[in-house]
Amino acid sequence: MSVRVRFAPSPTGRLHVGALRTALYDFLFARNQGGVNVLRIEDTDQGRYSHEAEVEFIEALAWAGIEFDEGPHVGGPHAPYRQSERKAAGVYSKWIAQLLDSGKAYKAFDTPEELSEMREYQQINKQQIGYFGGIWREAIPDQVASAEAAGKPFVIRLKVPRGQRIVFEDAIRGRIEWNSDELDDPVLIKGDGMPTYHFAAIVDDHLMGITHVIRGEEWISSAPKHICLIEAFGWEQPIWVHCPVIVGNDGKKLSKRHGATSVLDYRAMGFLPEALANFVALIGWAPGGDREVMPGRELIEAFGLDGLQPSSGRFDFEKLKWMNGNYIRLMSPEELASALIAYISVPWNLEFWSSYVREEGEPSPISGDPLLVAAQLELLDKSYRTDKTYTIDAITLCQERAATLSDFGEACAFFFQDELPMDAKAVEKWFSQEHVPLLFSALLEWVGSLGSSVKVEDCEAFLRGYAEKNGMEKLGPVVHPTRVALTGKTTGPGLFELMSLLGPERMGVRFRRALKVAER
Repeated sequence: MSVRVRFAPSPTGRLHVGALRTALYDFLFARNQGGVNVLRIEDTDQGRYSHEAEVEFIEALAWAGIEFDEGPHVGGPHAPYRQSERKAAGVYSKWIAQLLDSGKAYKAFDTPEELSEMREYQQINKQQIGYFGGIWREAIPDQVASAEAAGKPFVIRLKVPRGQRIVFEDAIRGRIEWNSDELDDPVLIKGDGMPTYHFAAIVDDHLMGITHVIRGEEWISSAPKHICLIEAFGWEQPIWVHCPVIVGNDGKKLSKRHGATSVLDYRAMGFLPEALANFVALIGWAPGGDREVMPGRELIEAFGLDGLQPSSGRFDFEKLKWMNGNYIRLMSPEELASALIAYISVPWNLEFWSSYVREEGEPSPISGDPLLVAAQLELLDKSYRTDKTYTIDAITLCQERAATLSDFGEACAFFFQDELPMDAKAVEKWFSQEHVPLLFSALLEWVGSLGSSVKVEDCEAFLRGYAEKNGMEKLGPVVHPTRVALTGKTTGPGLFELMSLLGPERMGVRFRRALKVAER
């Protein structure tokens, strides 16, 4: 069997993690099996459909590395791939006529008031809520003709068989059964003539040769209706794969407080697409063994439906940051610099931080001030364009500690700032110590004796030698004030390495300023 899968969103808002995971599983499975991955836009609800959302979906999926072999943006043998266009082309007319002619669907002329009264009666009498036929399920042709002649609006409903067991095999959960008497008759064609999701999706899946339907478990309740519709046509059932929901670490419905947001917001936060895809793939799927960091090709080679789990997958934002940090450290200096400059070049990525508001209890994508991120990254970008080698070396020194691309703004800022902001607490703690002015004076004398550059080992030798000469048993009283003088803070990359990169001239400017502060 040649595998054909489809991702079929209804673009009404932004693309979030749950939908991304479904699209990712489709893509990985298609590539693993040498099959075809289809994008179909299900826009039958024209009141809620958003063209802007569709554009964002396609952009976000492409950024995440998900490729489609057929779809509205790439074409294909089953075009058109938007259901509104398929409806306009008459794709569905033939099939609804077939169901009506065979008596497996019927026209229902109930008014909104009659439907409301039906639901109210069911509620009062504690009956199952839903449309189970009314007077129209078994209406004779003359009744239907009379209603149509009177111009009464109608919908077309599927005539669900009664007194049967509806059974299907789910690839994750195994055998699932329903009593058909508990299923209401779903609308297939709405009053405006537009097909519903139930009808259009099943017809399109058949016409497009979809072999596996991978979707969220929230669609399990609709599965028996889809099975009944497929059986009404006499078509072959696809393989059903209902993936578990994604929850937060607390087991509750995924929300922003867990760090969940739209896919393009993850891009703006500085996550790498490969890392996000890797992380999302593992929410509900186990590749076997202890593997976690799995670049795209490894994911494709390992992916299989048998690894999907029936229990809810947990979204751990800190794990995502850890994963992203691993991918950052796998990059060569040139690859990392290129990724950073590309990240900075997308206007929305920087604009994101100007309006970013962290809700109480929400995990933070960065350790610094969000309002400073854009300006700090622009400093990096400016430096890259004027001194590429220096900037790449600075990025490389900060590579080990960064979890996201946006982290490099704060982490590297001191390399590019003329007026270095100083952490007040750090200055108070270290510059107030009695030995510090003499230390800075010695450092100034030392850098003044150097040429245009200094080696890492020479920086280490000087500081260790100074501590030993002045009877200091530990290096901390020398290292910490020096770091604050050069970076404005107490944390960062290796001190000796950053001293070498800053070079004598930059260090001299900073030590002179630090000495003035320490002598006050």
